[in-house]
Amino acid sequence: MDNEQSLNLIEQITRNDGTKYYEIGNILMNGRAEKAAELGLIKEVRILKLNIPHSHAVGIYEDYVNKNYTVPPMELTEWVEYDKPEGPVRDAFNEILKANKIISKEDQ
Repeated sequence: MDNEQSLNLIEQITRNDGTKYYEIGNILMNGRAEKAAELGLIKEVRILKLNIPHSHAVGIYEDYVNKNYTVPPMELTEWVEYDKPEGPVRDAFNEILKANKIISKEDQ
């Protein structure tokens, strides 16, 4: 898929080993995560927040995702967890989670 994605929800993804992480995505990406769970590539995905405000931080993370990743095909063979590199991308990601009350300052 060549189109750039708008990110507007926060998910919690449970890996097969039981550990969890957060991701910023959209309904299309959530559908792929649901499919990955059905295929056993991940254990579970839950939507924590819908229609998050499109803040400056969301724009930074959205640009990063669009430049570095593509939406997985429906015929999934693997689950790709997005990196959150130190610096502006990780800072923006954490700011989104804090602004939407997913984590607090102490959770970073």
